[in-house]
Amino acid sequence: MIDIHSHILPGLDDGARDGEDALNMVRLAGSSGTTDIVATPHADERFRFDPLAVQERIAELQLAAGSTPRIHYGCELHVTAENIADALRFPTRYAISGRAYVLIEFSDFLVPKTTAGIVGRLLDVGIRPIVAHPERNPLLRRRIADLETWVERGCLLQLTGQSLMGRFGRSAQGSSEEMLRRNLVHVVASDGHDTRHRPPVLEEVRQYLERQFGALAARRLLIDNPQAVLDGEAIEEPAAVPRRKSRFAFW
Repeated sequence: MIDIHSHILPGLDDGARDGEDALNMVRLAGSSGTTDIVATPHADERFRFDPLAVQERIAELQLAAGSTPRIHYGCELHVTAENIADALRFPTRYAISGRAYVLIEFSDFLVPKTTAGIVGRLLDVGIRPIVAHPERNPLLRRRIADLETWVERGCLLQLTGQSLMGRFGRSAQGSSEEMLRRNLVHVVASDGHDTRHRPPVLEEVRQYLERQFGALAARRLLIDNPQAVLDGEAIEEPAAVPRRKSRFAFW
């Protein structure tokens, strides 16, 4: 499996606290079947994103961890006017593997009305945005029509695996299932922050997806589409999961 969203680098954000914590997280990911993991430290009002520091920490952590899982460069870019302007000026600075996709995060308190335009501008400079954990954002959960519009324009959606398991509450779980049934989801990732409460582990999620939506959907969400993101290749469609009846009804 390929995990495109994690906070495994020590001392850069609210993820791994130190080198030992980071190494334990990476080893846990590898032992649970993750072959590749993207380090995506925050770029927001609280944490400054330093590309050189990210590259150095990745090299140090990879050396300590060995060859598996492979660790890749990335960022979780908070949507602010300043961050978007910088991403438009330097398109690959925040991109996963320095290629064609950037993971973006919205505030829980404000989603710009101009988001469709932001998506279009990023696409114009060769960067395809991936919306991180929309199921956990209380505003985005109520704006499913906007999510559909953004996906139609070329945006991708990434769910958090633990949301599907109910660990972020019933609303996040129900929204996750709804987005899957509406064929809006391209990738499922861990958003791992530690080894206990938010571990970078996807095996339980893989089993759940296979049971609920089939092996093909699980493979697309956890392997094929994430691999395309790493390689900077096109993903034309979401996972195309079967539409199964949910235990929840929010829309």
